[in-house]
Amino acid sequence: MSSSTESRLTRTFAATGYTRTGYGSAPATTRLAVRGVRGWRRLRRASARAARGFAETVAPAGWIVLAVAVIGLACGLALGWLEFAVAGGAAVLLLALSVPFLFGARAYEVTLRLEHDRVVAGTPVEGALVVANVGRRVALPGRVDLPVGDGLVDVAVPLLRPGHETSEDVAIPTLRRGVITVGPARTVRGDPLGILTREATWQETRTLYVHPVTTALRSTATGLIRDLEGSPSRTIVDADFSFHALRPYVPGDSPRQVHWKSTAKTGAMMVRQYEETRRSRMILVLGLGGDEYADDDEFELAVSATASIGVRGLRDGRDVDVVAGAEIPEFARGRMRTFRTLTTISSRTLLDDLAAIGRGENPSPLREVAALAAGRHPDASIAFLVCGSTLTPTQLQSAALAFGSEVAVVALVCDPTAAPGIRRLGSMTVISIGLLDDLRQMLARGGRS
Repeated sequence: MSSSTESRLTRTFAATGYTRTGYGSAPATTRLAVRGVRGWRRLRRASARAARGFAETVAPAGWIVLAVAVIGLACGLALGWLEFAVAGGAAVLLLALSVPFLFGARAYEVTLRLEHDRVVAGTPVEGALVVANVGRRVALPGRVDLPVGDGLVDVAVPLLRPGHETSEDVAIPTLRRGVITVGPARTVRGDPLGILTREATWQETRTLYVHPVTTALRSTATGLIRDLEGSPSRTIVDADFSFHALRPYVPGDSPRQVHWKSTAKTGAMMVRQYEETRRSRMILVLGLGGDEYADDDEFELAVSATASIGVRGLRDGRDVDVVAGAEIPEFARGRMRTFRTLTTISSRTLLDDLAAIGRGENPSPLREVAALAAGRHPDASIAFLVCGSTLTPTQLQSAALAFGSEVAVVALVCDPTAAPGIRRLGSMTVISIGLLDDLRQMLARGGRS
C-alpha cells in the first residue's frame, strides 16, 4: 500500500517537476530565438544601408581605384610582384586621401531664389542659388547640382567658413512656353579626382510658369466680338429689360407686370412681355490633335491666339470658357468622348493652364470637343474654334454645327505660311492668321465688314 502510494507520488512529482522544467525553459528559448531573429534582421538592414551608402559614395573612378588596390595588394603579397604591390598601395593612399573631402556634407544650407514665378516666353529669368555653411567647422569646396527642367546646372561652391555664404546667379532659359520645375538642389561633396562623392538632396522646388506670348486686343465690345452682351434674343420672358408686347393676364402673373393703361382701355388685365437679354458667354475651343496642325509653330500660334482672346474677354468682365480635347485611352478610342476645361477664374489661372497644355497623341478631335462644349454651355453667344491649317472646310463646318443658330461661330485658322484674311463659310466666319499681330487686325476688320 505504502509502496504503491510512494510510486504514484514519485511519478506525480517527476511529472510535475518535468512539467515545471518544460514550461520554465520554453519561454526562455523562445525569447532567445526571437531576439536572434530580430538581431539578424537589424544587422541585415544595417548591412544593406551600409552597402547602399558605400555604393552611392564610391564614384565610377573610385571603383577603378578600389579594384586596383585589391588586385594590386593581393597579387603583390601573394606572388611577390613589387609593381603590383606599389600600385595597390598607391590606390589605398588615394582612397585614404579622398575620405576627408566627404566630411561636412550636411553643413550646407541651400536656398533657391527666383525673381519671378511667371514670365512670358522669351523673357529671361534670373535666379540665385545661395549656399550657406551652417556648421561649426570650415566646409571644404563642393558642388551643387540644380535641375532646371530637363537640364542640369552645376554650381561650384568654394571653401566656406562657419556662418558664411556664397551666392551664384542662375539664368533660366524661357525660349518656349511651358512649366519648368527648378530643383530640388543636390549638394555634392568629393575629392578633386572624383574617387569618392557624397550627395545630399534638398526638398525645396520652385515652379516657373512660362506663359504664351499674347497680343493686346481691342475691347470685345467693339470689332467682330461686339455687343453680344445685353442684346435681345428671340426668347420671350415675363421679366426683363427689352419690352416686346402685351398679352392677357393669366393666374400667377406678377401684379408688377400689369400694364394699367391697356387694362383700362380694353377692360381686361394686360401684362408686359419682354425679350430675354443674355450676358454674353464666350467659348474658345482649342484643338490638340496631332493631325490638326502641320507643325509645332502652328500649335504655338493657336495657343497664343487662344490666350489673347481669353485674356481680353476676362478683362472685359465677360464669361469665358476655354476647353480643349483630353487624352483618350487607346482601348476606348471611338467609344469615348471627353474634354478638359481650363481654369478661367482670372487671366493668370488661364495663362497657367495654357502654359502647361500640349498636343496629345490621342485626344478628342475638334468636332467632338465642340459638341461637348455646346452641350455643357447652351447659353453661349459666341464660339471660337482655334485650329491649324490641316482641317478642311467640311471639318470646320461639322464642328460649327454643334452650336445653335443663335451662336456666332468663328473659326480661327493658324497658318504661319498663309496670308491673313477673313471670309464667310456658310453661317460661320473663318479668320486666317499667319502672325499673332494679324489677330488684332482681323478682329477689328471683321467688325467693320
